[in-house]
Amino acid sequence: MNFSSLFGWLHDNQALMAMLHDHWSWGICLVALILFLETGLVVMPFLPGDSLLFAVGAFMGISGIPPFWYMVMLFAAAVLGDYVNYTIGRSPLGQTLIRKGWVKQSHIDKTHAYFEKYGGSTITLARFIPIVRTIAPFLAGLSGMDRRHFAFYNVLGGFLWIFLLVLAGYFLGRITWVQQNLSLFTLGIVIISVLPMAWHIFKLWKESRQDKQAGK
Repeated sequence: MNFSSLFGWLHDNQALMAMLHDHWSWGICLVALILFLETGLVVMPFLPGDSLLFAVGAFMGISGIPPFWYMVMLFAAAVLGDYVNYTIGRSPLGQTLIRKGWVKQSHIDKTHAYFEKYGGSTITLARFIPIVRTIAPFLAGLSGMDRRHFAFYNVLGGFLWIFLLVLAGYFLGRITWVQQNLSLFTLGIVIISVLPMAWHIFKLWKESRQDKQAGK
């Protein structure tokens, strides 16, 4: 497996399917690594976790691969990633990353707004919101959230995220239309994932505009 094929499938479902077909053992391990990096390193919120999970589920459904133990592996990677991110946030490194500008202030502000509204359950809800799912465990550690509370929301969120998306791909991926339009379908999954964050940003913008108008 060369370097281009190693990373070219991140945003190309057909390439992903071909890679999984030719290198299943390596491929599923790489997907687990991608999930760990996306959730474990606050500087990597751009990795495509949602689409990867759905596509992997679709591949297992099409290929007749029993999904359970592979879902357990992906679940472990996601939970461990969030815990590493939380630990980084609790450590002096967390403040250093913010001070050095490695974490975008806009991402921090958006995630902080979710914490204010949903509290600790943000850790669970954030699993389904790109960018926020990477920043949330970091901010939880930075704010000193109790480890037991974090662990509960982390495990719950990881379970729901992995099992729902993989099983959705596993069963829907057997439908001929979905197989023929997998890229379009996974794009829809990503758009649906982004909608809650987009709506929340719109509400914040609208409230800010109303406050400015009221202050005139």
